[in-house]
This record gives sequence, C-alpha cells and structure tokens, in this order.
Amino acid sequence: MLLAFGFGSGLSPKAPGTVGSLFGLVLWVFLAKLSLPFYLGFVTVSTLVGIYICGAAADRLGVHDHGGIVWDEFVGLWIAMAALPVSWLSITLGFGLFRLFDIFKPWPIRWMDKNISGGLGIMIDDIAAGVATAGSIGLIDLLGWI
Repeated sequence: MLLAFGFGSGLSPKAPGTVGSLFGLVLWVFLAKLSLPFYLGFVTVSTLVGIYICGAAADRLGVHDHGGIVWDEFVGLWIAMAALPVSWLSITLGFGLFRLFDIFKPWPIRWMDKNISGGLGIMIDDIAAGVATAGSIGLIDLLGWI
C-alpha cells in the first residue's frame, strides 16, 4: 500500500493525482541522473511492480483505481520525462502536458481507462498519457517551438 499510495502522496484530500505526480516529479529529478539504459530499466521494473501493487491495493480497498493509488502517476510521468533534461522548461512542459493527458483522457487513453481492468487497467491510462506527452514534446521540439 505504501508504494501504491505514492509514499503517502496519494492521501492528499485534494487532487491526489496531481499531488502524486508532483512527488513523482521530485523523484524524477534524482532518477534523471541515471544513464538512459538504467533509467529505462528502472521504469520498466516500476511498471511491472506497479501492475501488481496497484491491482492488490484496489482489491484490498474494494475500489478499482481508488483516487489515492498514485503509483501509476509516478510511472506515467517518468515515461513522459524519460528523454528530457532537468530544466524548468522540461518540468513545466512535461508535468503540464502529462496532467492534461491524464485528466482529460483523449482517445485512446479514455478507452483504455474504461475497458482494461485490474492492475494493468490502473496503470495503462497513465502509461499512455506518458507516451502521449513524450510524443507531443518530441513533435513540439521537431517543429522548433522549443
């Protein structure tokens, strides 16, 4: 439960997903110092562990994707930020876009959120939001807007 609830960050009475994402962002500042292969390995293991712990927490609480379960936000944000340098621009753009994708859930993120169950279902929409964020930032960069 400690990991699923993001070391307690998911217990925030207001906007636990955003608070969890902010805590994940603080952790990212340290994780970003890893070499890319180690970083990607860490995120992969965190994803697999997350599928298990988020599913177990949901079962224990009797609620699928309880608002306090924020490990999925951690992993989604870490995916979004994987190739970015630690800078205020990266933090602002990465965090902002990730939260937009996670909150508004455009297709296919919304479909995944509604149709995939269990621990994978809890994780997959945030994974997709992270991939969408990374792709959007890549496109913004390719267009020369940053």
